[in-house]
Amino acid sequence: MNYEVKVDVSPIYELLGSFMVYISKKWIRNLDLGPEWISEVSAKLSTEVSASLSEASQWPFADYDVLYAWAIHRDNGDAVLPFLDCLKETPAETLLEAALPYLPELTLEDASRIRDGYTPLLELWYEHYFKHVEPDIIPLIEEDAKEKGMLLTKMDPMALVEYASGGLVIENAPEVQTIVLFPTVHNRPINTYCFYKKMMLIQYPVDVPEEDEDEPPTCLLRMTHALSDPKRLRLLRYVAEKPHSLKEMVRDLEQPEESLKHHLMILRVAGLLRIHLGVEDKEKFSIRPDGASELQMFLESYMRL
Repeated sequence: MNYEVKVDVSPIYELLGSFMVYISKKWIRNLDLGPEWISEVSAKLSTEVSASLSEASQWPFADYDVLYAWAIHRDNGDAVLPFLDCLKETPAETLLEAALPYLPELTLEDASRIRDGYTPLLELWYEHYFKHVEPDIIPLIEEDAKEKGMLLTKMDPMALVEYASGGLVIENAPEVQTIVLFPTVHNRPINTYCFYKKMMLIQYPVDVPEEDEDEPPTCLLRMTHALSDPKRLRLLRYVAEKPHSLKEMVRDLEQPEESLKHHLMILRVAGLLRIHLGVEDKEKFSIRPDGASELQMFLESYMRL
């Protein structure tokens, strides 16, 4: 392990993440928000705003890597509007220079396109959606980042990454010098990650307080759902032996790749899988031992045993 871990926190990340989820609808069926969130937000937007936002659905998904790189490189505080104003006013050449250390393939043309295309849409998203939820989100992400920052002084960095992300293990990544962890709410319970040159960005989910203590907690429901399918139980037993790649699973379990991806995602969001990541190797999956103990803990707590 040759990297350092930093914990960053800003509503800018949450702005970008919520916009990305709404526009791309990526992973929406596996998020706690669910597809109904898309419908609820859309119902509150005017026809003109919806039409403007929809333009971004046709743009490259890799654009978000650039936006996150600019967010990491911000130098005017953590607030959303000053960040957007800075994007709008900063020459594309300067933005390109800021992103090139992380994204050496980025061109001036793309930097200009991303700045000019996304900035007005992010302003719309902030005005018509994000500013209304921001006051509730900021305390959650700030408290969580404070906790992770404190743990960073007491835990091995690799262990902290796995703990925060619920199973990401970063190994065989000699080019990675820095890992930036930041907490988010909209992507709960999925953690997402992006490899840059010499740096990796990990977006991990924050626990949100349950509204009704008499109802089964969401984390328990995710776990019991994941374990309710015999195919997923057999898959867990298989990866308990040693880490396996998706290619190996297709070969040994004789299941279609798409079916395995579906089951892996469900097990992943339930916190039952470890994902071994490296720049040089394909990701591999193994069982997450803490998942079994957490299942017992959540079950006993809900049953009041």
